[in-house]
Amino acid sequence: MLTSKLFSRPSSATLKSITCRSYARRKENSVAVVLSGCGVYDGTEVHEASAVMVHLSRGGVKMQLFAPDIDQMHVVNHLTGNPADGQRRNVLEESARIGRGNVKPLDELSIHDYDAVIFPGGFGAAKNLSTFATEGSNMSVEPQVEKVLKDFRYAKKPIGLCCISPVLAAKTYDACSITLGQDDENAGPVAAATAMGATHHNKNATGLHIDEANHVITTPAFMCGAAPMHEVFDGIGNMVNAVLRHIRSKL
Repeated sequence: MLTSKLFSRPSSATLKSITCRSYARRKENSVAVVLSGCGVYDGTEVHEASAVMVHLSRGGVKMQLFAPDIDQMHVVNHLTGNPADGQRRNVLEESARIGRGNVKPLDELSIHDYDAVIFPGGFGAAKNLSTFATEGSNMSVEPQVEKVLKDFRYAKKPIGLCCISPVLAAKTYDACSITLGQDDENAGPVAAATAMGATHHNKNATGLHIDEANHVITTPAFMCGAAPMHEVFDGIGNMVNAVLRHIRSKL
C-alpha cells in the first residue's frame, strides 16, 4: 500500500538540488557573438556589444566572442568622425578590446558548438563584415561571415542581428524579413535591403521582428537615432530573449 510519505513535499535541500541541476542544464546553452572591430564608425558599436553580453549573461548562457582576422576597411577618428589617414587596424585585434582579450578568430566558429549567433551593429558590419557601406545593394558579405550565416540558417538555429547588421541577412538569405527601424529615418538602408529581396518592418528601439522561416531575429538599436540609450538596451534585451526562447523551445 502506498504511504502518504511518498507524496510528501520535497525537502528544501532536494528542491535546491533540483533547481541547481536545472540551472546547470540551462547554462549549457552557448551563443556565439560576432564582432567587427571596436568603435561605432569603423567597427562594432560598443554599447550594443555590451548590451548583448549583459543580456546573455543574465539569461544564463555561455558566450564566446568571434571576429574575422582581417584588416578594417579604414580607421576613423571617433572624435572628429574623419578617416585617420595612414593607419591600419586588424578587426580581430580591435574586437579584443571589447572582449577583454577573450575573442577568437571567426574561422574557428563551429556550428556544432553553439546554439545561436548574434551580430551587434556598428559601421563595422557595413565596412568590415560586408561592403554595404560602399556598395549598397550590390554589396558582398565577407566569406567567413557568409558561411556562418548560412550554416546557422541551415541548422535552423537562431540568428540575432541589430542596428545595421540585418543587411547581412538581407544579402545572404532569399526573401528574409527584417527591421532597420523606421522607413522615413533610414530610407537609404531600407531601400537597399528591399532591393536585395528583404521585406522591411517598421519598429521602434524597443521593438523586434522575428522571421520564423529564416530563424532571424532583428532589432533596430541605434538605427533609431533619437532613442534614449535605455530603450536601445531594452530592445537588444528583447532580441536576446527571443533568441534564447527559440533555443529553449528546441530542447
